[in-house]
Amino acid sequence: MKITDLTRSWFAIAVWCLLGSPILSAELPKAEGYRGIWYMNQPQKNEYKYKYSGGLGTYATHRPFAVYAKEVDKTFFCYGGAAPGNKSLLHMVSYYDHKSGTVPRPRILIDKKTTDAHDNPVIQLDDAGHIWIFSSSHGVGRPSYLWVSKKPYDVSEFERIHTKAFANRRFEMNFSYPQPHYVPGEGFCFLMTRYTGGRMLHVSTSPDGREWTKPRPYAEIEMGHYQTSDCFGKKVGTCFNFHPKPRGLNWRTNLYYLETNDLGKTWTSADGTPLKTPLVEVNNPALVHDYQSEHRNVYMKDLNFDSKGRPILLYVTSGGWEAGPANDPRIWQTARWTGREWEIRGSIRSDNNYDRGSLYVEADDLWRIIGPTETGPQPYNPGGEVAMWISRDHGATWTKKQLTHDSDFNHTYVRRPINADPDFYAFWADGHGRRPSESRLYFTNRDGDHVWRLPYTMEGDEAKPEVAW
Repeated sequence: MKITDLTRSWFAIAVWCLLGSPILSAELPKAEGYRGIWYMNQPQKNEYKYKYSGGLGTYATHRPFAVYAKEVDKTFFCYGGAAPGNKSLLHMVSYYDHKSGTVPRPRILIDKKTTDAHDNPVIQLDDAGHIWIFSSSHGVGRPSYLWVSKKPYDVSEFERIHTKAFANRRFEMNFSYPQPHYVPGEGFCFLMTRYTGGRMLHVSTSPDGREWTKPRPYAEIEMGHYQTSDCFGKKVGTCFNFHPKPRGLNWRTNLYYLETNDLGKTWTSADGTPLKTPLVEVNNPALVHDYQSEHRNVYMKDLNFDSKGRPILLYVTSGGWEAGPANDPRIWQTARWTGREWEIRGSIRSDNNYDRGSLYVEADDLWRIIGPTETGPQPYNPGGEVAMWISRDHGATWTKKQLTHDSDFNHTYVRRPINADPDFYAFWADGHGRRPSESRLYFTNRDGDHVWRLPYTMEGDEAKPEVAW
């Protein structure tokens, strides 16, 4: 890499920091390589150090972090990158070129002026191939941003979109845990969290990404929720837990599911029962399973659909919120809507509530989970070694193939690209679970033949990822 290129990149970041607002030059600056953010939350007074921590460039219940575009044979992705010394969270955007097997130097979209990985970005593509980046905020204390690429399938230049639809008292735009879906021919169905007396779930829609409806709440049970979602044709489904009063946010329990076929105007349960939204009662027709009575915490991981559009939910249950063996077992569970009832199963175990993987439904009799289920170098901290699990009987039994081993750091938050291509099937980061560290980015293919590491430092403008395992 040329010194002039490096100077130009970090000079742009210095200007952002000095002026206190995002500034886009004619072309986004390039980073020197693929480096993720390290982050921790809620220190503990024991050997595990934190409630959760590590390399969290693909962290949180945000989604998606990657989208495959068949038209150009590229997987576009974003992640939470790190300024030198892990001093600030950078929103990074790039792509993997399937034809050449290379990645360019990633682009720096914005310095978010925090080290909080809750502010990670997510990505989506529209019908025309424009790339949309939703820059999140953790709560109401920082602004959020919305960006669109100036050219289809191009990450070099972005335009900032202004709208008052997501405004709060301080900022023009503010949203948390963004989950934007793009329904072909219809537009965006944007699920988000709004801090309105709790972490409440809202939906906003837009035909073009520029004009948005005011967010409408659809779940406001007690202290709020965490959710994960997906779409199937025009259907958008979401599953979520809730935070019971007065115990607070570390207590999250119960499992709910609801879906919409008209961009959030109306909602139903899985069996088609119309729902009056926002949901405000703990017991309501969207309830999949009552984990509160079993004293189990519920952590959302993924949602997918079978060939008939019936939802399959992936989540982890545990005995409590703190890291460590006291809250074992941590059980990876699936809830499948059969058309008549919810079929709940679970046999996979891991050692932290924030171990997150993805569920792939490749056929009605072929499910695949890729996630950090295996004990890593920092046991009982988030993540671990990555494994691939296959089930041909709707999650009753699973077979395992381990993808990483003898790692220095725990692997965390394995994410499923939208329309995932077999050559870039899962995307994640790593990092030390108990102290600040560097963080690298990885991906694997569908068969788990290899795991590739994105280049930490690049000499030129393009490079081939190296085989790590």
